[in-house]
Amino acid sequence: MKWVEIEIITTEDASDAICEMLSQLGADGIAVCDPLEIKRIIDDPESLAYADDGFVDSLGSDVKIHAYFAEFDDGIRLGAKEEEYSNPDGVGTIYGNIATGSKTLEETIGLLEERLAAIGEFLPVGDGKVSYKYVKDEDWENEWKKDYHAFSVSPRVTIAPSWERESVTETEEQKVVYLDPGSAFGTGTHETTSMCAEFIDAHLSSEDTVLDVGCGSGILSIIASKLGAKSVEACDIDRLAVDVAIDNCKENGVDVDCYTGELKDAKKEGYSLIIANIVAEIIADIAPLVPDKLLPGGRFITSGIIDHKKEIALSACEAAGLQLLEEKQKGDWHAYYFTKAL
Repeated sequence: MKWVEIEIITTEDASDAICEMLSQLGADGIAVCDPLEIKRIIDDPESLAYADDGFVDSLGSDVKIHAYFAEFDDGIRLGAKEEEYSNPDGVGTIYGNIATGSKTLEETIGLLEERLAAIGEFLPVGDGKVSYKYVKDEDWENEWKKDYHAFSVSPRVTIAPSWERESVTETEEQKVVYLDPGSAFGTGTHETTSMCAEFIDAHLSSEDTVLDVGCGSGILSIIASKLGAKSVEACDIDRLAVDVAIDNCKENGVDVDCYTGELKDAKKEGYSLIIANIVAEIIADIAPLVPDKLLPGGRFITSGIIDHKKEIALSACEAAGLQLLEEKQKGDWHAYYFTKAL
């Protein structure tokens, strides 16, 4: 067996979608080097991060994604790691059917280029260049870890990989979510996740009953639980995402009820806070259901909304009777904090 490191050069806007696509294809590890994100962290006056002069400029502006695949005698084995995860109704269908079976390296590169082209119909993929190299079996794990370190996602929350657990410890003032890259479904590096985390940090109370719709990795649910929510539920239409969220909740020692489903499948009659970090079209679809699932005075945090589609989400939420309280924007992405109109 050999390990193949595949590099994709792209943009911030498309990086999350590409990481999810790579995960669905069976990548054993995914690492993202985003110069703009590194610069934001370093420039943040509250950040303790430091870099030598010229370091960030030396990284350029392209986002570089490294994915690691195992190559066997019969080729690179693609697809979900277990048959039960080959869900035809899951997120793998967003950019094409989930691939299965073994392919040569050349066929795999061709498939990746096809998937990138499909993503490019919805998001700017930039250069979109795909290249590869082989790495030594004993080196691959540390190779993909080197670009991922602890970072602050909101004033009271830090995201850290499991291999930094000993050096990044949690306190009453600073909560730590231990979350490894590679499973996709969100690791906190994207603007939409950080904006939602900032809203949760600023507005969550110890009496809140929370529902995280389209929970992905469970990162926002874990943050809500660690910041003291009374109860937290997390649902997603993709069973693989739910299993990832369950594992991440266990890893972080939080009590979150994770299950497969949509907003209409929520277990409680009402919640004081609903979170949905999805995409504008789906937010518009679920908006009419949100007020009915909110308790009087309940709030709705939503993101995943790119600039040119913000009116789709905003109009639907306002038409559903949600009153906008606060808006955030990072890059081309927007997040909103609503309350249920009386």
